[in-house]
Amino acid sequence: MTVVQPSEIELVDVDDFRARVLPAYAAGRASQQLPADCDLARSILPPGTGEYRDFSHLAPELPVFIPDRCVGCMECVNACPDTAILAKALPEAAVDEALSTLDPDIAAEQRANWVATRKYFDVPSAKGQPGALFGIFVDASKCKGCAECVEVCGAHDALKMVQKTDKVLEQARRGFDVYRATPDTPAAYINEKSLGDLMLAERSLLYAGGAGSCMGCGEATAIRMMLSATGFQYGRENIAIVNSTGCSSVYASTYPYNPYRVSWTNSLFENAPAVAMGVRVRWDQQGWNDKRLWVIGGDGAMVDIGFGSLSRMLMSGLDIKVLVLDTQVYSNTGGQASTSSFWGQDSKMASIGRAQTGKTERRKDLGVVAAMHPNVFVAQTITGDLGHFYRTIMAANEFPGPAVVTVYTTCQPEHGVGDNMSSHQARLARDSRAFPVFVHDPRQGELMRERISLRGNPSLKDDWTVNPKTGEPVDFVAFARTEGRFARQFDDDGNPSESLLRAQEDRLAHWHLLQELAGLR
Repeated sequence: MTVVQPSEIELVDVDDFRARVLPAYAAGRASQQLPADCDLARSILPPGTGEYRDFSHLAPELPVFIPDRCVGCMECVNACPDTAILAKALPEAAVDEALSTLDPDIAAEQRANWVATRKYFDVPSAKGQPGALFGIFVDASKCKGCAECVEVCGAHDALKMVQKTDKVLEQARRGFDVYRATPDTPAAYINEKSLGDLMLAERSLLYAGGAGSCMGCGEATAIRMMLSATGFQYGRENIAIVNSTGCSSVYASTYPYNPYRVSWTNSLFENAPAVAMGVRVRWDQQGWNDKRLWVIGGDGAMVDIGFGSLSRMLMSGLDIKVLVLDTQVYSNTGGQASTSSFWGQDSKMASIGRAQTGKTERRKDLGVVAAMHPNVFVAQTITGDLGHFYRTIMAANEFPGPAVVTVYTTCQPEHGVGDNMSSHQARLARDSRAFPVFVHDPRQGELMRERISLRGNPSLKDDWTVNPKTGEPVDFVAFARTEGRFARQFDDDGNPSESLLRAQEDRLAHWHLLQELAGLR
């Protein structure tokens, strides 16, 4: 037996890992071919190895770009949970130069993928600058076929799903090769007021894709967007993640693949905030005060079993940021109810039957509880509202102390919704008061009504907003009708159960509390 001394252990050889380990796993021969080594024993993964994972044979369909319908809104690029659709804006001369080395037929095919939009071409041209052509590119090796990009592009129909054929895949691969070969989007075409543009910047693309998350996963989109905003503000070398046990540790660190291009570590379910406290203190001792440290965990890790650790971290006053991925269930272990689950929700440990009508406890809203800690920035947000989400993350990063951002993250299998519906359901959760958005910023004043803003919610002073097409209230019952986890709370005629009506009362009471705290009631 050979004993390896600590002094002999070096950092993982990234080039060797990519050349030796990744191909063996891709071919399914790793267990027979690879010896055990120090890197495996220490559970060490190089950054961004998910970039080399190929999902191109996973789904039967692939999104394709329809350039003449595109307005450059960047909704699709931001919503994709797998970094499978990216964009660039380049001066026309740069595009033509990049394509000049290609076969003329292929060059013509790829040139058609670039469009002159008002946002990137007409507006700069009117200011006397060269207009930029805008292109959308699909990475077939990362796309799982969830069609979330098509859903969020519904107003423009600039994307559509098509059956995969050899021709479709080859054309997509050629297009993505062009994306890689062209220069980065110049800073002049990235409008920092149009926050979706952040993902045009290379320094914002810190989630490589290749994670083993479910199709359309709402959590992955939230993590991508948090890293995008933080990377744009501070740069890759100034960010680290402490991740809690849960879905985000499974799909983001299943050996040998991980999607993170930043430093990260996994910790146990209940103590990630405590680990982050140790990291932060050591960083501060080294003079690394400006580095951003984010804790990531689900509602189980942060609202349930790890709440004590989280509360202690908030009271410490340390400059640590927390991203809570709120799926309202323990998604990683089969969908058990958590204290973040809604009343009447059908989930394991709270099933609907003759003796019990789903979850019979009120939901614990972490945002309000966290705001009761002194001098803590708190926000509740959704990825379906790019502006609100990005402004929230940037404000949390700038706040000189602890910050908690809890985000609604659709879990398709547990919520019983379509793979393409993450953004849609998040917006509906906001509009129906199931998950109102708000920001609590201690810098805004001494009184709660000065600190709390409900901007981003519809009909701020009303109980419910109204669907303009039907005239019906968009209440919690309307939200519940769209999700499988509440299906058994409706009778054959579609009437809601007493339990569901009680859940609606609970959500309205929570909305009234927020209105009162914000000085609107």
